[in-house]
Amino acid sequence: MTVPAPAGMARLLEGGPIAEEIHASNAALAAGFTARQGHPPALVVVVCGRTAPSMVYLRRILAACVRDGIDGRLVEVADGEPGPDIERHLVEALHDLSSDPTVTGIIVQQPLLPSVHLRAVIDAIDPAKDIDGIHPLNAGLFRLGYEGFVPATAHATIEILQRSGIDIAGRRAVVIGRSAVVGMPSAFMLVKADATVTVCHRKTRDLARHTREADIVVVAAGRPGLVTGAMLKPGAVVVDVGINLVDGHIVGDVDFDSARQVASAITPVPGGVGPLTNALLLAHLMRAAERQVATAVSSQGFE
Repeated sequence: MTVPAPAGMARLLEGGPIAEEIHASNAALAAGFTARQGHPPALVVVVCGRTAPSMVYLRRILAACVRDGIDGRLVEVADGEPGPDIERHLVEALHDLSSDPTVTGIIVQQPLLPSVHLRAVIDAIDPAKDIDGIHPLNAGLFRLGYEGFVPATAHATIEILQRSGIDIAGRRAVVIGRSAVVGMPSAFMLVKADATVTVCHRKTRDLARHTREADIVVVAAGRPGLVTGAMLKPGAVVVDVGINLVDGHIVGDVDFDSARQVASAITPVPGGVGPLTNALLLAHLMRAAERQVATAVSSQGFE
């Protein structure tokens, strides 16, 4: 669903209406799960150092848990200071949560503190509870075409295009950002949808040359105002994944006012990818919950 745009301006690709549909499905699934199992599915959000943009995202996830009938829990590791023991505390917490049968899904605050190695987190988290797809098992399964979990933000970038009626097949797409949790999985999903994809990053020369040739531009660089209208091909579709706090306001990686004069469709920040990311993350949680129940039943020798 989209909002009609004034003449000469891009239409808004709003995530809210799409997210509402997904939340309704999540709530129905959670209610059924709770009735059958005697307890709700549970999502644990692990925080290791507070940063403003990430805490905004995490608070919204916990609020979404409440509305969908999911037990949302916040676990803060140590005091959030980047000391030498912070990684050990985080790994211990993840081991405990992974072995807790009441925990359905686990997500870890991103980005990690400099003193925390991603490999340590990966080794400590149960792939069956890794609903945001950071574990190599999930990433590998997904890339091979199986049912591995994919990072929810990357999933949202494609979902908002498809549900808004944007044709992806045969289009030229540029993804700005190569992170393992947004940029690269978004690029892979665009390829699976039959787009021709270029991934740009901080070492890319003449970024504007690439973006001006793109029919679809996905921006996930973490730099406010990085992409302007002058850098876009007329009629391009822009998906802004950025969440930046500037002067007390949340803004994206795209200069919205100038980009909307050139693009045919654009996601606002806030209100675009964000609401959809939260809804999809909880959809992943419900998929994990049903799988865990099926695995438990199978291990007991039942059909």
